[in-house]
Amino acid sequence: MSDDTAEGAAPGAPPPQPADGPDGPDGPDGPDGPDGKALHLAVVLLVAASGALEAVSFLGLDHVFAGVMTSNLALLGMAAGQGEEVDVTAAVLALAGFAAGALAVAPVLRGHTSPEARWSRRVLLVLCVEAALLAVGALAWALAEGAPARPVRDVLQTGAGFAMGMQSAAMVAAGRAAAPTTYLTGTLATYLVRGVAGRRPDLWVPLRFAGLAAGAALSAVLLRQAPAWAALPPVVLLLGALAGACVPFRRRPAGPAEAA
Repeated sequence: MSDDTAEGAAPGAPPPQPADGPDGPDGPDGPDGPDGKALHLAVVLLVAASGALEAVSFLGLDHVFAGVMTSNLALLGMAAGQGEEVDVTAAVLALAGFAAGALAVAPVLRGHTSPEARWSRRVLLVLCVEAALLAVGALAWALAEGAPARPVRDVLQTGAGFAMGMQSAAMVAAGRAAAPTTYLTGTLATYLVRGVAGRRPDLWVPLRFAGLAAGAALSAVLLRQAPAWAALPPVVLLLGALAGACVPFRRRPAGPAEAA
């Protein structure tokens, strides 16, 4: 066996992939390579889109969240505990919409979690449908000049929850190539426990937090200064995320499993 043959490698076996190869940290498929950076940026933009939508849902609709079901469940619990007649319609609509959105796309996404450093075409399809749904909502919001009537508000609240349910399900199906984009409590805890004290903290995690705040701030400013345009940022940010997620597909063709 020659000196450049890996110890224990079978005769004729390919040598181990170098650290800077396609799957290495700096390779095209690695987390620090072009494809990995594009997906990290896509996740940040998705988080920003969620923040923008949450601002519209909480400040512009009925003070409930479109994608943070923990808060909505707590609101329902507090309403029940107060023993008073409290209007929980918005919280129920958000919960129902979120569940319906996740369940609606589950058959499309089931069994298509990809281990590759890219989002499958089915994940991208779900996000495209979400973008179309948000665009319809933004149009309805603009036509109402940022002050929709009660029936329209209920439809928009349900639709916002539906969109966040779709997005959450898509990120679950994207596997290791994605991260939570509609709730960041677990992300924060993981980052504090494993990242801050680690040797190499993931700098993309703070960028997700910044993206969430920036997206929410943008829609909040528009709600005050130009209400008719407040629902547009979630659409634009989601389209930007889709553009970033398509970078790995432009660099190389998808395999048979991903094309399915």
